[in-house]
Amino acid sequence: MNAYILKRLFLIIPTLLGIFTINFFLIQAAPGGPVDTMIAKITGQSVSIEDRALGNDSSNERLELSEETNDLASKYAGGQYLTPELIKEIEKLYGFDKPIVERFFLTLKNYLLFDFGDSFFTDKSVLQMIKERLPVSISLGVWSTVLIYLISIPLGIKKAVKHGSKFDVWSSFFIILGSAIPVFLFAVILIIFFAGGNYFAWFPLRGLTSEDFENMSLIGKVMDYLWHIFLPIFSMVIGGFAGLTMLTKNSFLDELHKQYVITARAKGISEKRVLYGHIFRNAMLIVISGLPATFISMFFSGSLLIEVIFSLNGMGLMGFEAAINRDYPVMFSTLYIFTLIGLLLNLISDITYTLVDPRISFKAVK
Repeated sequence: MNAYILKRLFLIIPTLLGIFTINFFLIQAAPGGPVDTMIAKITGQSVSIEDRALGNDSSNERLELSEETNDLASKYAGGQYLTPELIKEIEKLYGFDKPIVERFFLTLKNYLLFDFGDSFFTDKSVLQMIKERLPVSISLGVWSTVLIYLISIPLGIKKAVKHGSKFDVWSSFFIILGSAIPVFLFAVILIIFFAGGNYFAWFPLRGLTSEDFENMSLIGKVMDYLWHIFLPIFSMVIGGFAGLTMLTKNSFLDELHKQYVITARAKGISEKRVLYGHIFRNAMLIVISGLPATFISMFFSGSLLIEVIFSLNGMGLMGFEAAINRDYPVMFSTLYIFTLIGLLLNLISDITYTLVDPRISFKAVK
């Protein structure tokens, strides 16, 4: 087992390198970039749309200048309105005065040392931005994932045992309802009813804590935190438990009719022991295998809309804003961090297999 863990840890390095390399060059090759974004901001401030349409003197001066340096200006949208010296300064500011291969190896070297640099547009270090936003994402990702598994697994097992009963039918109705309603729509409904919409104002509309959080007692801080996080977590749990519940049910149903279960029952073993001593370890393998993907989706992509709706500044919103603004240090650092977390969770998932089913062994894996 130790040899397998070491092998998987060593494999994380080339896997992470491959994912990072592909995404780095794909993003760099995509239209737009931080230089284009900055040029657009500058030209948008200095030259209005009306001026460009009318062709006033200042615009014509820039156009005449751009004809002399067409090769440089044509690289960027709106570059014809700026002097070549200014364009070169912008390139140097964002490191685009270096070849792409040099930029790649420099970025890779820094990231291996967990030096993610500074954001292009916020004047903050990426680590500082992550530190500020990580508590929100951890709160949403961890709590929602834990609650989804705590609800879905027992519910799926009970639905499998009582397959075809009234309980199975009625619970399926709520599961279908949870699958049909998008998470963001359910969040909006909760806000309308319980967060100062048209009915009740029982919960806060934004933020993870109150303004006077630091002055509260320990119990007060815990209650305030739970008060703020309740509606976002509730929205994510409702939107995420349906699929896992049906996966658990189908997995248990598949095991219930196998020969070893029939043999165990014929020997007079209690139904509870058959269910949790024999079926559970086999049926849960497929459920555990989906844990890394579930956690990452809840931690990042799944929480994006929730962060927007409830005004929570988390990692999902930070990554989305970075992609819109072409803030490469933030984009690549979030990609690097979440890829690393996903690879480590895959390893933890494999180790969990042996805890659920001791018969599984990785000694033969080479």
